Amino acid sequence: MVDHKGEVLVTGCAGFIGFHLSKRLLTEGYHVVGLDNLNTYYDPSLKKDRLAQLLEAPRFKFVKGSLENKELLDLMFDQTTFNSVVNLAAQAGVRYSLKHPEAYIQSNLVGFGHLLECCSKHQVKHLLYASSSSVYGDNQKIPFSVKDRVDHPISLYAATKKANEEMAYTYSHLYRLPTTGMRFFTVYGPWGRPDMALFSFSNAIMENKPIEIYNYGKMKRDFTYIDDVIEAVYRLIEKGPLEDETKVPHTIFNIGNHHPVPLLDFVDLLEKGLGK
Repeated sequence: MVDHKGEVLVTGCAGFIGFHLSKRLLTEGYHVVGLDNLNTYYDPSLKKDRLAQLLEAPRFKFVKGSLENKELLDLMFDQTTFNSVVNLAAQAGVRYSLKHPEAYIQSNLVGFGHLLECCSKHQVKHLLYASSSSVYGDNQKIPFSVKDRVDHPISLYAATKKANEEMAYTYSHLYRLPTTGMRFFTVYGPWGRPDMALFSFSNAIMENKPIEIYNYGKMKRDFTYIDDVIEAVYRLIEKGPLEDETKVPHTIFNIGNHHPVPLLDFVDLLEKGLGK
């Protein structure tokens, strides 16, 4: 029998990373409260299928709702003392932000602000939150380092993720709220998002349709397998936050494979694997 290791709130629990993280936490003995609004950014049936697996675990509780709903968040934090909070809820996608900027502002900024308020008010021991490699924008220095300046985001999505890092730092500074930002690099694997390159490219190849590739394919991507991402997040939860009283308790990590692959090589591997 696995020991009860505490309560963790995972927002975006029916999303790709949130689903896998919740499964890992449940396996390791945590009780997980999952929050998700099951929005229609991509086919919600995929989210419901992931959620159905989580609901089989007796230590999992699901709450349907959004971070923008401050009253719901207040109620959740009043009812449960969370050891850790992992924020994986966000409006994802870069190109989608060109036509739907309000979705990013509401979820990624307003919603994250509500979560920071609740974590501060209830003195949560550790808030971990998803940032993104997109904050590096047009940075030319490779490999990226968390010490690099990230002042020039080139999408609204990236700008909201950079803003999340600044907001978290402010709460860490003002209220000693321990926060950890995680910059994810192109995560792939089973149950992945259908809008990500692995699935969208594969579907196009199988259907004999052209693939949209920008900048003539002259780019590299650091593809990171989901199990490696979950291992990193789990270790950060287990390790706990920065505990140096002389420093602001806010840290940022790159969660990547550290081996960028040329995009055209990636497409070539897909074609070979699919036999087309």
